[in-house]
Amino acid sequence: MDLLKGKRGIILGVANERSLAWGIAEKFIQEGAEVAFTYLGDAQKKRVENLLGESSAPLFPCDVSIDEDIENLAKGLEKTWPSIDFIIHSVAFTFRECLKEPFLKTSREHFMKTLDISSYSLIAVTRALSPLLNQGGSVLSLSYYGSQKVIPHYNVMGVAKSALEAITRYLAYDLGERQIKVNCISAGAIKTLSSSAIPGLSQMVESDKHPLRKSLSKEDVANSATFLVSDLNSAITGETIYVDCGANIMGYHVS
Repeated sequence: MDLLKGKRGIILGVANERSLAWGIAEKFIQEGAEVAFTYLGDAQKKRVENLLGESSAPLFPCDVSIDEDIENLAKGLEKTWPSIDFIIHSVAFTFRECLKEPFLKTSREHFMKTLDISSYSLIAVTRALSPLLNQGGSVLSLSYYGSQKVIPHYNVMGVAKSALEAITRYLAYDLGERQIKVNCISAGAIKTLSSSAIPGLSQMVESDKHPLRKSLSKEDVANSATFLVSDLNSAITGETIYVDCGANIMGYHVS
């Protein structure tokens, strides 16, 4: 359908072929977009390169916890393209013990690092890249229902995702004058590299607990992301949109 034909943008957070960010990238490219990517370290760079195959998509190193890296990303992207139409933020991090021990035991250091990378980075990246964003562009991040309800073991990541969703609303206000839409997809439980660290994941993805009676796929998330970034979305901003086969509407505990 070429919904994104003529659009260019960057996706942060592709980890491997199972990641939601890669699902979004594949769909965007299929719909005609030109996509640049970031990576963290040589190992991740090689994984992204393997996924891209013979594609000449731009690749930029970026540790979102380092301001200089974000500034260099903006400079490199500006040299590559005069402007962009979208930023996809699919970056999150916490320490493994934070997902195993009770939330009460979260240390100050672990709390700050988790929120820095998983939440504040959306502000930092958007600020650095916003001068390149065209009028009517889009910023999109990824969240999870643990931001709103207690999901055992999700712990500090739930707090970080809650912050991410609030950041989405405030950025939407700041960038709204330029008709830039800022939204967040709250994706349902799905097996990815990051979610595999969460105990009980297998129960969360059981399809018989969801109204649509199916397991969520990265393609489902990518389809919604495509709509939000396309010109079909002319008036949705500041929203957290659930793409979870309806799991969030249920009154019982989904995990």
